Amino acid sequence: MILQDFIVLSPILTLGAFALVTMLAIAFQRHHARIATFAFLSCLFTLATVPWAASAAPRTVTTLLVVDRHALLYMGLILTATMVIIALSYRYLIVQFREEEGVEEYYLLLLLATFGGLVLTTAAHFVSFFLGFELLGLSLCSLIGYLRTRRHPLEAAVKYLLLSITASALLLFGLALLYFESGAMTFQGVGAILKQAHSVSALWLGGLVLVLVGIALKLGLAPFHMWIPDVYQGAPTPITTYIATVSKAALVALLLRFATEVGVLELPAVAHLFSLLAVVSMVTGNVLALLQQNVKRLLAYSSIAHFGYVLVALLAGGPPAAEAVTFYVIVYCAMSLGAFGVVTVYSSEGGDKNRVEDYQGLFWTRPWLAAMLALSLLSLAGIPVTAGFIGKFYAIAAGVDAGLWWLVLALIANSVVSLYYYLRLIVTLFGEAPATLPEAQTVQKPVFVSWTTVCSLGFVASIILALGVYPEPLMELIRHSVSNLLMVAVQRP
Repeated sequence: MILQDFIVLSPILTLGAFALVTMLAIAFQRHHARIATFAFLSCLFTLATVPWAASAAPRTVTTLLVVDRHALLYMGLILTATMVIIALSYRYLIVQFREEEGVEEYYLLLLLATFGGLVLTTAAHFVSFFLGFELLGLSLCSLIGYLRTRRHPLEAAVKYLLLSITASALLLFGLALLYFESGAMTFQGVGAILKQAHSVSALWLGGLVLVLVGIALKLGLAPFHMWIPDVYQGAPTPITTYIATVSKAALVALLLRFATEVGVLELPAVAHLFSLLAVVSMVTGNVLALLQQNVKRLLAYSSIAHFGYVLVALLAGGPPAAEAVTFYVIVYCAMSLGAFGVVTVYSSEGGDKNRVEDYQGLFWTRPWLAAMLALSLLSLAGIPVTAGFIGKFYAIAAGVDAGLWWLVLALIANSVVSLYYYLRLIVTLFGEAPATLPEAQTVQKPVFVSWTTVCSLGFVASIILALGVYPEPLMELIRHSVSNLLMVAVQRP
């Protein structure tokens, strides 16, 4: 390795070093505020190294990692979302934990999970793929069950552990079949052998399907979605936010690279499988969301539908697909940070606020929280002048450009269905406050809100509105970022 290799790896190396320092700091002296601040600054300093790494990108470091603008863009998204989640977690943990219980390891696990996410964005080899996959998954298992004295988080952690074991087993078996057929372990090497093959054998197809099913399990695509609502509901709300944003963004970055470099979507059987997954995910997510009375479960089923929309854009292929997928993931992360962020802040005022009736008349007691949640829901529904509308527009445009008419019609129809449950929750926010509350509670009263919370949610709201009105600067950045990824597909034999 030479100096240029260390420069392009600077975000991964920096975050890894900060994670080690955090572990040592916790061992020497516990202090919640200091460790939380240090974790936030760790992500901030790591984010500051991304432009420096870009100056030496694109570069392949050994055969394991490829650091290009595509990876660096997703690194920036992952680190930014993690900082927002750390800012929202501090007060939540104070409320949820008793004074004698240590919470500092929570931030160490967050940094380790984020480290795994960064590895996934750069993975170009089966080994780095699996290491990043496992590091992210195992850290999340611990974070989901971090409220260890409560039944629901522990139950959710066990369910996620079983999911991780299943996904890892399928993934390893699939990678073994691909290695057996190709003799290569890099994505480009497998893609080159697959392209030269005169016919696709059952082992080829089985290996590709098993790998993609392993990824689909972690993304929560239907019919592999059964863990999503239970884990979203049982996990601490900041960790639910993390799973919905950082974890899925890292997996989409990996899926984009794997699909592009191996060329899996050029195989009709795999394309038909993904088309089926897209439709089933959209229908299942939206139909089951109609029945929910729990806000976290409603957003969980909503996420299943949204990643069905992402698959529609992915199936389009070519530059429009990569651009639409990346834009949609960025937008979805902002919308989820806004929605789950409100649930986190509201729950930080004492007791989990997960039921829809808990938000009855929220506007009359917490107007800024209600406005933030309403904005996020409107964006998730795809209402114009929000980022969600532009995200769905690009996904539909990519589908139309590729002639995927029935998938586009399914996307539009499901978006119409989703309006009902989003608007139902918005109406609840602005409805009449419950008559059972004392009169003093039906008017706004001063509640302590940290400046970090206000800044975090304000930042998210500005992103949702700015991208809904003027998305072109981000689209230019995305086009510039995915160009390296698309050149690989063009150069593949």
